[in-house]
Amino acid sequence: MRNRRSAAPIAAAVALGALLVVAAPPARALDAGVIADIQPHRAIYKMSLSSARNSSKVSGVTGRMMFEWADACDGWTTEQRFQLRFVYSEGEAMNMNTNYTTWEAKNGLRYRFNVLKKVNGETDEDIRGEATLDKAGAAGKARFSKPEEQEMALPIGSMFPTSHTLGILQHAKAGDRFFNATVFDGADAEGSTEVNAFIGPAGNADGAQGGDLTKGKKGWPVRMAFFPLHSDSAQPEYEMSLRLLQNGIAESMQIDYGDFTIKAILETLQALPKSGC
Repeated sequence: MRNRRSAAPIAAAVALGALLVVAAPPARALDAGVIADIQPHRAIYKMSLSSARNSSKVSGVTGRMMFEWADACDGWTTEQRFQLRFVYSEGEAMNMNTNYTTWEAKNGLRYRFNVLKKVNGETDEDIRGEATLDKAGAAGKARFSKPEEQEMALPIGSMFPTSHTLGILQHAKAGDRFFNATVFDGADAEGSTEVNAFIGPAGNADGAQGGDLTKGKKGWPVRMAFFPLHSDSAQPEYEMSLRLLQNGIAESMQIDYGDFTIKAILETLQALPKSGC
């Protein structure tokens, strides 16, 4: 459920210093029960500016995000579409449309990605590529075909985005409070990101927006801090908070960029079929 700045602006920095000094839990095989719980779905979120510091140049954000998580039998496909309008304190405005699609093998070893971002109707970024891992927990390679051909090494322990979400759910079900991982999502050409996640106590969703797909489902508040892999900064590039349910549905999200925060509230939710494979 996470993206780099270039893929989508989806959190006043919150102190997560404890996350940075806690070692990652030992790798473990993915619990089949976690996958069995996943509900393929299409969700629409209303996005808006939650807060902005006095120093922020952003004075308003409005728009919507569509997120789709589908079961493609041998893999998971995701699609995220953003339509956002930013208003700046000087009075200028920017319209941004982003389409981010991925396919990830269910064993977590192969990954394809495609990002198209337009600003005020003109193409700003067009990124395509694929990545592989030698085996779970091992190193790998990413190959970009756009914007230019490029190959980069992925460090030992790398994960792709859907595997990372499933990993958060597995650690949450196990009662772990921390889950630190190295994630490659292909959202830009900068490579992998260190993601430090804090998982809060479990509770039940109220189902106010999602109906039977969310009502009574167990969920966890998750706070993630994103760091460029080779950065020496103690401050994250950005942070994301969300309420993640046991079936993979996010009830709400908040993205903190330090000087402004964007919130995403679930508006509509539709179940998609499971593959049956």
